Amino acid sequence: MASRSTAPEKRPGFFSQIRSLYTFTQSEFRWLPWALIGAVLIGIGVGIGIGFLVPPVEIWSVILWGVSGLLMGILLAMVLLTRLSTRVMYRKLDGMPGAVGHVLSTGLGRSWVTSEMPVGVNPRTQDAVYRAVGRGGVVIIGEGARGRLTRLINDERKKVSRVASGIHVEVLYVGDGEGDIHISKLAKTIKSLPKNVDRATLAAVVKRIESVSQSVTSLPIPKGIDPARARAQRPR
Repeated sequence: MASRSTAPEKRPGFFSQIRSLYTFTQSEFRWLPWALIGAVLIGIGVGIGIGFLVPPVEIWSVILWGVSGLLMGILLAMVLLTRLSTRVMYRKLDGMPGAVGHVLSTGLGRSWVTSEMPVGVNPRTQDAVYRAVGRGGVVIIGEGARGRLTRLINDERKKVSRVASGIHVEVLYVGDGEGDIHISKLAKTIKSLPKNVDRATLAAVVKRIESVSQSVTSLPIPKGIDPARARAQRPR
């Protein structure tokens, strides 16, 4: 019998991740190479300019400031690449089933308890409801048409109210309609909610909600994109 390998899975290297991120972003922004080159040149120019302005003006001083400007330009290019790649990611996620779960699981950090899997699904229409629990209370997020989400939203709200009485419950709808929140602003909107739940209460609320949550593993998950493939790997 073949022996099972216990070696940990090898992660892509830093430069491999940068290359993947660049390729992913350039698919939408063809002018990306020129923007990155421009960012580096701006950094170098600023560094050299400082070298000529700061006395004593010596050749070695200008060179050192130029090198510092180069590093600053590379950093500026990396920031630009990261922001543009995020914009591309949201473009690809917009309107796709499962997009909300991906954003919740990757965009809120450890201060919120979420899941990439929905807590309620309509197998016929692929509408889904997700939940996030944090210092801002309980947030129920609907993904799909508002009219079809009413029952799923109400069911989840009642379930939460039974075990988390007195905790603020916020309902958000993701979409492009009036009153909806665009997928790109979902994480920011949730993070901006007032923190009215202390940590001890939060832990108890999370435990109670999870204890009564019905498993949806047997329900068909909306088929669309694989959210994990909607973004390139970020350099670590």
